[in-house]
Amino acid sequence: MSKKRFANVWDAIEDTAAQAENMKLRSALMMALKDHIARTGLSQSEAARLLGWGRNTLTRKLKELNVRDTDLETS
Repeated sequence: MSKKRFANVWDAIEDTAAQAENMKLRSALMMALKDHIARTGLSQSEAARLLGWGRNTLTRKLKELNVRDTDLETS
């Protein structure tokens, strides 16, 4: 087993630095979107419409990052 250390998970699982950076940016964007949806109380349908996406597209993108519907509920 290798004892190599990585700065973050993306550097560990992606083949190139460019791929890792792309995944870091995509992850940050989707997490910011998730937080905004939860904070403003938008439904996923409303958020998708504002983004110019279909609801299925938003759902798929959130699912890719393991964001659950309960993560979007306001507290």
